Amino acid sequence: MSGHSKWHNIQKTKGAADAKRSAAFTKIAKEIIVAVKQGGSGDPAYNSSLATVVAKAKANNMPNDNIKRTIEKALGAGNTDNYEAVTYEGYGPSGVAVIVEALTDNRQRTAPEIRHYFDKYGKGMGAQGCVSWSFDRKGVIVIDNEDEELDEETVMMDALDAGADDMEADGPVFEVTTAPEAFNEVVSALEGKGYTFVSAQIEMVPQNYITMTGEDDVKNMNKLLNMLEDNEDVQNVWHNWQQD
Repeated sequence: MSGHSKWHNIQKTKGAADAKRSAAFTKIAKEIIVAVKQGGSGDPAYNSSLATVVAKAKANNMPNDNIKRTIEKALGAGNTDNYEAVTYEGYGPSGVAVIVEALTDNRQRTAPEIRHYFDKYGKGMGAQGCVSWSFDRKGVIVIDNEDEELDEETVMMDALDAGADDMEADGPVFEVTTAPEAFNEVVSALEGKGYTFVSAQIEMVPQNYITMTGEDDVKNMNKLLNMLEDNEDVQNVWHNWQQD
């Protein structure tokens, strides 16, 4: 992996998520419902999509009872939740590439809202594929080492033995990357070793990063990200802005 300080970006995102934990849980619950319905099973052992979302939920400290209730709700005969996965791509200030992943029950509501954010604070929404070509889809597992009790070499060996592609120390964490199809297996193996995750999910990882020096650009980029992340239909926002 390149020597970027991705954890610094995660810290900012995680801080916002912690302040809005209820909203974060609601979004994850939507992903659980979609995974159960599409996978046809409420058992992560037989539903790889559900296993991926459950790993994300646990890393976000979503209580097990909440996860169980959401799965049961999705399996219920009376459940009428019907969400469609939609991806939007566009440009932020200074040409920052932005990918927005949404789950919506009304495209006619969601698309204009996302377009408005891009028009107001960025450089506009583009066509499908306009920026995603510059991202790689990877499993990313961030292991907590704030107490500095973990040995880097041991974590590296455990990650590689589990099937990970790479591991990088980054400040108070270790960042493990996997192929998307190996993600669930690696998560399970590392959980079995007793590691604590700060985050664990399939991400769109930029191939390169952009820094911004203009005060107005930084302000508008933050506004764009805040508007996107506050939208109830938006699940994930990926970008290649390297924050200082």
